[in-house]
Amino acid sequence: MSQSAILSPSVAKMAEALIACPSVTPAAGAVFDCLEAQFAPLGFEVIRFTTGAAPDGPVENLLAVRRGPEGSRHFAFAGHVDVVPPGEGWTSAPFSPEIRGELLYGRGAVDMKGAIAAMVGAVRKIPADAGTISFVITGDEEGPARFGTLALIDKMREVDAIPDLCLVGEPTSVNRLGDVAKIGRRGSVNIFLDVEGVQGHVAYPHLADNPITRLVALLAELKAMPLDEGTDWFQASNLEVTDLTVGNPAHNVIPAKASARISIRFNDCHTGAGLADRVAEVAQRHGATARPLISGEAFLTPPGAFSDMVSAAIEDELGFRPELSTSGGTSDARFLKDLSPVIEFGLCNATMHKRDEAVALADLEALARIYRRIAQAALAR
Repeated sequence: MSQSAILSPSVAKMAEALIACPSVTPAAGAVFDCLEAQFAPLGFEVIRFTTGAAPDGPVENLLAVRRGPEGSRHFAFAGHVDVVPPGEGWTSAPFSPEIRGELLYGRGAVDMKGAIAAMVGAVRKIPADAGTISFVITGDEEGPARFGTLALIDKMREVDAIPDLCLVGEPTSVNRLGDVAKIGRRGSVNIFLDVEGVQGHVAYPHLADNPITRLVALLAELKAMPLDEGTDWFQASNLEVTDLTVGNPAHNVIPAKASARISIRFNDCHTGAGLADRVAEVAQRHGATARPLISGEAFLTPPGAFSDMVSAAIEDELGFRPELSTSGGTSDARFLKDLSPVIEFGLCNATMHKRDEAVALADLEALARIYRRIAQAALAR
């Protein structure tokens, strides 16, 4: 089979066109122009808007809606066109897409411009009267995410575009396309710890108060604090120390302050606020302050009709059913789950965020077919 036969032009050219638009987070401008140009001929109403101020904004977002008959089902595809910085050492230019053998190379090929191209390719073959379809596309998933999908959710409510079901195209597959779909994610909270001491000469410790001693004791107690043993669908929550800062240039001075940061990835036994309160209680006993930053709560889309729909589509195309998982980091599904049931499914993640990020050409085409099956099944319910 020739390479041109493996991949339909709509998916191939779309993926290449998106990759060719540099869009290090936060994305804006050209990459959204490229995407909007694909939606117009398909009958979508496209809403683009920019919101937020420095340091976490401004952020550009896009909501595209093609409304079906009144009362019909509404299925949403969601994703992002921003990418992480490419770094150095690529074999070819990261924003000059290049096909070598059976792979398409470029930053965003996997995470997740390739999946967005497959979504567009899937919708091209779904009749407009099948139901309402929308695309929820942000330019700030890889960044702070303060003005991305959260702002899109506000816009969706404003224009009455709340879906019945939502599929996020994150690269969930591990060893081969279709082997893993995500039905939930753990939550994430970072907590910044500060211990104030009294500066003094190391030879006269009784005249000082070493904050490092208290901080080390605090971190040891937090690390030993039992969280949980996991659940049927989630692995055990974990607490990790991710930074330790004193900044003392003098070898003979007890410093006045010591700081640390911890990160907790937690399952649905907890809430971010509940964990933050537990840490604050321990910190207070050590004379420390604790400032939490909750990135997202744990959530689970219970196995059922939606996961069966996704699994059946994968099995019909690839001959096997996926593992349903809640592993990995956070994604914008943590926000979208407040609107409707949400599942994540996409390309193989082996090269995401790496040099020479690449997607298999055959996987792009197969993913478009799977997405089309999922959307059609969702709209037919």
